[in-house]
Amino acid sequence: MSLDYLTTTTSMAIRVCLLILVLSILIAESKYMVYDTSQGIVSGKLNVHLVPHSHDDVGWLKTIDQYYVGSNNTIQGACVQNVLDSLIPALLADKNRKFIYVEQAFFQRWWRDQSEAMQNTVKQLVSLGQLEFINGGMCMHDEATAHYIDMIDQTTLGHRFIKEEFNVTPRIGWQIDPFGHSAVQAYLLGAEVGFDSFFYGRIDYQDRAKRKDKKSLEVVWRGSKSFGSSAQIFSGAFPENYEPPSGFYFEVNDDNGGSPVVQDNINLFDYNVQERVNDFVAAALSQANITRTNHIMWTMGTDFKYQYAQTWFRNLDKLVHYVNQDGRVNALYSTPSLYTDAKYATNESWPLKTDDFFPYADRVNAYWTGYFTSRPALKGYVRMISGYYLAARQLEFFNGRGKTGPVMDSLPDALAVVQHHDAVSGTEQQHVADDYAKRLSIGYKESEDLVAASLACMVESTSKSRCVSPVTKFQQCPLLNITYCPPTEVDLSRGKRLVVVVYNSLGWKREDVIRIPVINENVTVRDSSGKEIEAQILPVATASVALRNFYAAAYVGQSPSAGPLYWLAFTASVPPLGFGTYTVSKAKLADSAATLGGQKLYNSAASQIDTIEVGPGSLKLFYSRNEGKLIQYNNRRSLVKASVEQSYSSYSADDGSGDLQASGAYVFRPNGTIPIQRKGKIPFRVLGGPIYDEVHQEINSWIYQTTRVYKAKEHAEVEFTVGPIPIDDGIGKEIVAQITTTMKTNKTFFTDSNGRDFLERIRDYRADWDLEVNQPIAGNYYPINLGMYMKDDATELSVLVDRSVGGSSISDGQLELMLHRRLLRDDSRGVAEALNETVCIHDECYGLTIQGKFYFRIDPLGEGAKWRRSFGQEIYSPFLLAFTEQDGDKWTNFQVPTFSGMAPSYSLPNNTAMITLQELEDGKVLLRFAHLYEIGEDKDLSVMASVELKNLFPYKKINKVMEMSLSANQGREEMEKKRLVWKVEGSHNEEANVLRGGPVDPIKLVVELAPMEIRTFIIELSDKSATTR
Repeated sequence: MSLDYLTTTTSMAIRVCLLILVLSILIAESKYMVYDTSQGIVSGKLNVHLVPHSHDDVGWLKTIDQYYVGSNNTIQGACVQNVLDSLIPALLADKNRKFIYVEQAFFQRWWRDQSEAMQNTVKQLVSLGQLEFINGGMCMHDEATAHYIDMIDQTTLGHRFIKEEFNVTPRIGWQIDPFGHSAVQAYLLGAEVGFDSFFYGRIDYQDRAKRKDKKSLEVVWRGSKSFGSSAQIFSGAFPENYEPPSGFYFEVNDDNGGSPVVQDNINLFDYNVQERVNDFVAAALSQANITRTNHIMWTMGTDFKYQYAQTWFRNLDKLVHYVNQDGRVNALYSTPSLYTDAKYATNESWPLKTDDFFPYADRVNAYWTGYFTSRPALKGYVRMISGYYLAARQLEFFNGRGKTGPVMDSLPDALAVVQHHDAVSGTEQQHVADDYAKRLSIGYKESEDLVAASLACMVESTSKSRCVSPVTKFQQCPLLNITYCPPTEVDLSRGKRLVVVVYNSLGWKREDVIRIPVINENVTVRDSSGKEIEAQILPVATASVALRNFYAAAYVGQSPSAGPLYWLAFTASVPPLGFGTYTVSKAKLADSAATLGGQKLYNSAASQIDTIEVGPGSLKLFYSRNEGKLIQYNNRRSLVKASVEQSYSSYSADDGSGDLQASGAYVFRPNGTIPIQRKGKIPFRVLGGPIYDEVHQEINSWIYQTTRVYKAKEHAEVEFTVGPIPIDDGIGKEIVAQITTTMKTNKTFFTDSNGRDFLERIRDYRADWDLEVNQPIAGNYYPINLGMYMKDDATELSVLVDRSVGGSSISDGQLELMLHRRLLRDDSRGVAEALNETVCIHDECYGLTIQGKFYFRIDPLGEGAKWRRSFGQEIYSPFLLAFTEQDGDKWTNFQVPTFSGMAPSYSLPNNTAMITLQELEDGKVLLRFAHLYEIGEDKDLSVMASVELKNLFPYKKINKVMEMSLSANQGREEMEKKRLVWKVEGSHNEEANVLRGGPVDPIKLVVELAPMEIRTFIIELSDKSATTR
């Protein structure tokens, strides 16, 4: 055989093999690799809407930046940058593919790093509907522990970015992971934002079971008593959570529970197309059996998925193709918007839902009500910063937003991100909580500089032009709560004067008591006119000194110098949206000095005097001398006289040894209650003066309480210091404060929804199903952001709080608040850490100590709302204090010692708050008003209110007023025209005569607000000629 023959034969064989290979590839490609994904909705078939998504927590087990860049993967393998990087080419590969994205905090990080070409590509995908922004806030905020103002702000921040960059407005609410869902979310952050529907994942396991049986997972939700059907929204809970049906996870290298890929190459082993189609059809029919209409939604994704998007889309393409070839059901790429439109087109009538979805339990003995209080220090910090941010934006507006000088860029982002449902909720790992606090601190410091510069400009000049380099240097005291305020701890004996500028961010004139630590006893206080005013001096408690020394060192990195000896108190009267100036100096005459409050020590020993009366004004609290307990509340103005006790208890945390369900960051599971008694015959102190009295009680070695009663107020203020909670016995503990009366409350009490509406609660009862009680304490806990109250046929007891907490009425006539938690077990919900917060200095660590306040008052029946609403707003927006020193004989060197941004003698109505005044980047002004009362809540104040814009901006010319949606991303009128009107089962369709404010007349410029109404405006202003402040 010749070599040439062998060569020729071999060559021919190779050619034949190559030809066969090419033909095989072509046949395989034509048969298996070209998929028809173009199918839309098919009438008469079950339509399975496949919604690709990734749920990206802006912090949980890792910090937001670690999640974004993909670092710290020993904790969790998650990289959002990978998700977005791989998503775009996957969408470009097939015009029928779709994806929804939620968290703008991540998307904006990614967007800023993209080229102009990539940004244009993404804009095209958005315009074609392949990429849709859902929810659209900076984060998926919590619904239990977030305040409604923060929820609005973080949503506005995300929505305005989307509008500016893409000219679109999100249509759908997508709160798939928060641990229960609020009425305020449904009507305010849903319908009033302009959403057409709202979807969520977590409802009580008993509720879900009933809704599956009744086909009522999807409802029309009317969350507002005041607005009724005008603010209703179509909403739906998923059958199991926000994940795909079992067996349909396709993340690369992921533990997907054994989900087989769709293997459709007949030349390879494990071909399974028909098997996978059968699985798909079975899962679809199962869901159809619990869902109304012939449309169901599959959420194709979960936490941090699509890091390699092609693995998902490759399998989804095949499923759409082969399922539709099979023909039993119809599969299509979809979005919640398309799903909502399909549901609406069926003209179905839906069950009606009112109230909310709290509390949430995912199984027996597992109520997620502990997080209402978890990480109380972070919750308190968030609330403090929130009120500060509101005031800082106002001051930035008054001084004028400029391109130079201090800026406030970090705080809006930090405050927005911390509203996330694993942030302010307290359900994140400790290093992540530290990261949130760090971001808030950086943002606060920037804003503090802006506030100081704005106030300095405003006190130094009457000019309307923006000042840039003021001379006055103001300081502020963010650690005032622990008696640490270096600017006030100056020696005034050498002729120095301490100047206190008090800013009032509320729209009405306000009087309140200012308390600052000082080292001098012999001082006098003058107001903005130079007149001496009444002041009071009380000694600093020993317990406060110890707290100051430890926590000041922890926060500022060094031990403070010798601390102040006294608290100086005086009453400040400040105009609306304005400031007053108060000067503290050495008293030249003894009779002009602040009154040194007297103090008395009381033992528990027997005495002829059985009771101690406390309070210089109308309100008197009476204490038992023998027991040291509060026993009576007596308001001599309202003639309310009631027996009342205040006490503390500890819930022992279940360690899960019985059924593996422990009390943890999420779950509250008590295993016994222990009343906390005062130690032996420890004396308690009563200190008094002309402005207020206070009672100091050492409840035990780790609970200290000061109760204040002010002359001009009719409520009691309770300042508590709790911690470190002892765990030497190996048992975690949850600490509650209780107020007990003889009121006959019939299991009924009321709690707020995100600081807004109040909802009726009935112990051991749910309106939507017959509750099977397995946790009689934890199952009756609710989130408190503003307060709670109870009533009988004569009186009502209200309690207000300074941060988010959990609360309940476990016994008739009693309200309780959970103040602090320290736990030793993880509750098996993913965070993988015990909630055991510590503070360390020089390698010495101690359990966290919490200091906070709550307030209580008893009113005649029907009169408590005035206090809850007005004082509740004062708690949220406390006076902002700034300090500086001055020399010389003149009482002040300021050209402008007092200021109001409003016209002289004008203020907002008593039932109205201005919750946003912000100059935007383009010079326009974002303005938001909130009516504080519900319909029928108060006989005098649950009425239409009017705000006169001309008096609100007396130094400006109002050129244009545009009413917007709540998140200011579309015109209100445009939003209302697009609103979908859903049908409700039964006799609930009739439209009630809902009260709403009318259009703003361009000449009169008066804004009307109906009860509970929030109205948002973009206003264009210009300076009036020859105008000064």
